[in-house]
Amino acid sequence: MLGKTNDINLFRETRHKFTATQKFLGDKVYIGDDAITTPHKKRKNTEISELQKQENKRLSSRRIAVEHMIFRVKIFRVASDRFRLAGHRCSQVIMAGEWTGQVTN
Repeated sequence: MLGKTNDINLFRETRHKFTATQKFLGDKVYIGDDAITTPHKKRKNTEISELQKQENKRLSSRRIAVEHMIFRVKIFRVASDRFRLAGHRCSQVIMAGEWTGQVTN
């Protein structure tokens, strides 16, 4: 796949790789897809209930943790750089990062 791809299009193209019962979290862009749990959206001239606000807050707190990890992967180029040491050293490097506090959960 060359060029930029929208998130929802990427999801729709690769959805067949997941089980039909698997659920995903998404933002308001994904409203309408049955496999993606999305926040409640305020309609024109109405307000959402307190229960819906609490559910939105719970969803966003789960999503923000994932967004932070994606940011760390991108900023440290974890997925784009080649691991230049011997393959058996990979776990040692990861463990060293955890020991020094460089890698967080």
